[in-house]
Amino acid sequence: MASRKSPTARQRRLGSELRKLRERTGLSLTEAAAALGTDRTTVSNSEAGRFGVSAARVRAWAGHYACPDAAYVEALADMAEERTNGWWEDYRGDLVAGALDLAELEHHAVAIRSVQIMYMPGLLQKEEYARAVYAEVVPPLTPERLRRQLSHRLRRRDVLDKDGAPSCVFLVHEAALRMTFGGPGVALGQLGHLLDESERDNVAVRVIPFAAGGFPEIGSSTQYVHGPVPQLDTVQTDTATGPAFIDAETRLTNYRAVLDRVESRSLDPKRSRDFIRGVAQSMKA
Repeated sequence: MASRKSPTARQRRLGSELRKLRERTGLSLTEAAAALGTDRTTVSNSEAGRFGVSAARVRAWAGHYACPDAAYVEALADMAEERTNGWWEDYRGDLVAGALDLAELEHHAVAIRSVQIMYMPGLLQKEEYARAVYAEVVPPLTPERLRRQLSHRLRRRDVLDKDGAPSCVFLVHEAALRMTFGGPGVALGQLGHLLDESERDNVAVRVIPFAAGGFPEIGSSTQYVHGPVPQLDTVQTDTATGPAFIDAETRLTNYRAVLDRVESRSLDPKRSRDFIRGVAQSMKA
């Protein structure tokens, strides 16, 4: 069985879920290998995402581990059957691995809920706005790196148009609406684009006004990405070195509670559109 040079986040996630299945049974690697009729190295490398596993093997291992959740097992089997490279692989070597992992995560999402404090949601950014945001990067991007970053950012938006597109709720703070990246003209164009995108059937934009007060634990852009079953949900947060991903069960539970609280303090979609129009009018004054 050939070893992968660089497993993707999705491949690593499948491996980690296989590890969780084993650990819930109380089996060591050696005990699991004996029960599965294989060797300890194969089990270990499969759990690390270094070895690929087939859907049939996932089902067989889950059966040996006596997993009672059929929907969860089938979701893992579907992950194992994924063999094609997505468009994001065109950027491997040019961008940080986390950027590719984020695009892959969004592509397979059932639903997405995000909180944006200082920036417009990445999936709803116009090219001019994205270019202005990247212009603030330190150290500055080279022209070629900027071109590739922009290309990747804009291709991510295609997920909203694909068959089976995820249902998205974007919670956007008033601060992000009033930041004038690129100047008033670019900012106004972005607000107009945000309004247009909010009319999509699968998109809801909800504004968090300054008047809503504080809320817990959201200091940076955060996306909660729903998988086909709750066990496969993922939280993505922005860091100085790129996207970070969280899938520990307790932390997922906490993030869901935080996002529920933030959403409860946001305006509904209709009032949010009116609010965005008001911000745009104040920029024109």
